[in-house]
Amino acid sequence: MRLYSRFIMLLLPLPCFLTAQQWEVGASGGYGIPRNVDVTGRTLSGEAGFERGWAAGALLGNQMNKWVGGEARYTFQKQDLRVSSGSVKATLSGQAHAIHYDVLVHALKREATVRPFVAAGAGVKWFRGRGEERRFQELSNLVVLTRTNEAQALISLGGGVKVALSRHSLIRFDFRDYLTPIPTNLLATPPGSRLHGWLNDFVFLVGISAAF
Repeated sequence: MRLYSRFIMLLLPLPCFLTAQQWEVGASGGYGIPRNVDVTGRTLSGEAGFERGWAAGALLGNQMNKWVGGEARYTFQKQDLRVSSGSVKATLSGQAHAIHYDVLVHALKREATVRPFVAAGAGVKWFRGRGEERRFQELSNLVVLTRTNEAQALISLGGGVKVALSRHSLIRFDFRDYLTPIPTNLLATPPGSRLHGWLNDFVFLVGISAAF
């Protein structure tokens, strides 16, 4: 009985803790613009990475105090694999799935109608080559585009603006820079060829959320 009473006492502050926070659930759509990396071979050089493509996602967030919040985000991107050198280019159909948690720091209190914010977080990005591999691929002496899957660590940096439409709804404008190591299983290099640096993916999103 004493243990049961202690358990009840521990649960009593929980409703107050939950109601003190503001929760947000939302969906968004937009466009991704990758910055590709340099690739050098024995006699040739070029760029490799991903094509531009549409994006869509969802989020679940909470406001921990007047200034700071956090949110778990999922973003799907249409991302075709690519390698190019001069006017020659090869592509392969692909997609990516980003899952990450961001900490948001707002410039204004949560009662404000317009709230700019900065965001930073980390997670994982899962790349998928979905097209049909060709027996002969252009620029295969630089990079071979493969139909496989690969996960890489993700750093998320960015910010945005929240605009309140009512007490329980808002529209959001988000920007994220997704940084990942190069997925070398999808962008495979033959002997004598080398990829340089990390991938940057600039993603612009517009969304709507419900707050409660």
